[in-house]
Order: sequence, then structure tokens, then C-alpha cells
Amino acid sequence: MITLRGASVHFGARAALDDFSGSFAPGQVTALVGGDGAGKSTLLRVLTGRVAATPAQSGAVTPRTQLGYMPADAGVWNNLSVAQNIAFVARVFAMSPEQTSQRSQLLLARAGLAQVGDREAGKLSGGMRQKLGFVLATLHSPSVVLLDEPTTGVDPVSRGEIWSLIAGAAAEGATVVFATTYLDEAERCDQLFLLDQGRLVTSGTPDEVIAS
Repeated sequence: MITLRGASVHFGARAALDDFSGSFAPGQVTALVGGDGAGKSTLLRVLTGRVAATPAQSGAVTPRTQLGYMPADAGVWNNLSVAQNIAFVARVFAMSPEQTSQRSQLLLARAGLAQVGDREAGKLSGGMRQKLGFVLATLHSPSVVLLDEPTTGVDPVSRGEIWSLIAGAAAEGATVVFATTYLDEAERCDQLFLLDQGRLVTSGTPDEVIAS
């Protein structure tokens, strides 16, 4: 369980996140919903530990080795092949060859990328790059998975496939938090936080938020 109480982040005079409180539970998918400048990315960076909030985060601090983060640009190395991307991330997390093989085969099959291991990542379609980004973020089976607008700008089929990957990570017990501008995706989550200009507007289950 990760809990923030009254978390605020200021860049100069601007409040990128203003008095946010909320909890994120294992095995659940939480959506951060809002437009540009709402504070979604800042909140994700607070959860990664890249940005300090005041007061400090409460609850268990996630070790870096148990954290999976996918930035908005997918976080893939375009000049490397799919297999080389995976090998690089596996080395970063000191995964054994057996672990790497088993985990990558499983994730690539789920993502529909099993047949493109030799293809340069920069030559993949936008949706395929986003799915590869998810594979890289979750290759080491992290307990916390943070995704910054993973489906923005991809085709509807790829959006559905990425959602299946997200749901699969939660089913394995991970705490999954993702930022999105798509309300139809947020409605499929266990809980959502609606943000605007750094402030929390409302939160709860999708039905509770829609009703309010």
C-alpha cells in the first residue's frame, strides 16, 4: 500500500501538485485522469521518488528494483532491436538468462510482439512501441507499475491490448497507477483520481465519480 497525505509539489511559484491525498493498493488499477497540466505526471514522479513532495510520502517506500516506470514516450531505445532493448533492461535489473527468457517470452506473447524480436524499435508502429515500453517496464516483475499516458495517440486495437497488459499486471498482484485522458479507460479501473491544475477534484470508484 502506498499512501500520500497532503502531498504538494511547487516549481517556483506554481503548484504542480496541491495538497493531494490518496492510497494505491496492490492488485488494483488506479487511473489518474485530467487534461494537460492537471498534475498527473507530477504525481507519478512523486510515486517514483524522482520528485520530492511535502510532506514526505507515508507508507512503505518502494525499492527501485521493485518499481516499473513507463514514461509518456514509451522509454524504448529506438536504435536497438526489440531483443536488444529487453537484454539491456534485464542486465540493469540483474536478471538471470533463465528469468529473462521466461519473462520476456510471456510478455512479448501477451503484447503480440513475439515475432518482431529482431526488428529495430524505431521502426515499430506507435502502438507496438508503446506495448514494448510496457514490456520493458514490467520485465523484472515489479510490485509497483507506473505508466504515463501509455495509450495516448495509439490505435483502438493497440489501446485494448495495452489495457489487457495493464490488467494482467494487476492480476499478478502489482500496484498499477496510470495517467490517462481517456474516460472510457478510467471507467475500467478499480479507482480513479480526477485532477485539475494540480488539485484533486474527486476520487473513488468509477461509478462513484460519475455519480458525483
